[in-house]
Amino acid sequence: MVSEWLQNLMIEYNSISLEKKESYSSLIQMPGIIFEKLIKWALENLPDEILVGFDPNWDRPHLPEVDEIFLFQKNRKQLFAGEGYIIGEPNLVNRGDSFSVHHIPEEWTDDFFAVDRGPRGGRFTHWLHTHPNAVAIPSGADADAAQYTEGIDMILGIQFSPEGMYPWFDEVEGERRPLIDRNKEAVGNFSTGHLVHGLEVIAYHRSGVGINVIFVDENNYPYGWENFILEE
Repeated sequence: MVSEWLQNLMIEYNSISLEKKESYSSLIQMPGIIFEKLIKWALENLPDEILVGFDPNWDRPHLPEVDEIFLFQKNRKQLFAGEGYIIGEPNLVNRGDSFSVHHIPEEWTDDFFAVDRGPRGGRFTHWLHTHPNAVAIPSGADADAAQYTEGIDMILGIQFSPEGMYPWFDEVEGERRPLIDRNKEAVGNFSTGHLVHGLEVIAYHRSGVGINVIFVDENNYPYGWENFILEE
């Protein structure tokens, strides 16, 4: 069961995703239970960033009624691998600083990955990496690594305390997608002892276009679905 505070934030985020759907070229759907796991992994692996790989869950196609509401009429079709299927289980692939996290050490792979699949090895369809106490905006290294991604790339920015060696950094230009925090206070806490003050999530295709992120429950419906039906 996903924490109530996170469910509330995902409802807010989905609401903005619906409002801004015309700004995106396509969409990706992530289960809330996986999103909560990613936040936990991110905090457990501090001070490092983490790199996570996903494949589509071929047993969980998007619900037609959900795509009908969240997709813009002019969305591009067949833009990326795994399109139309909800993201599957996450796999923790690497951890490191803002550059090395994208490059898998050879001792991790042991000849498992093909040599022609780029710096990440290319085993997975989709990728996500974290920005501890920093906004979710792609860096140059992020954009370079994305060129080898068949699906989409995502960034999870987490604002937390105690900050340790990562004071909050937000002086970066770009389109930000925060999970709304109306109270401007800590929105959740984890067993690591960290308080979470803010979360940001973006997704993008290697061509540079933005991908809309929708958080879904165990029944494949977006958090806040009942409200979105009424709005439409």
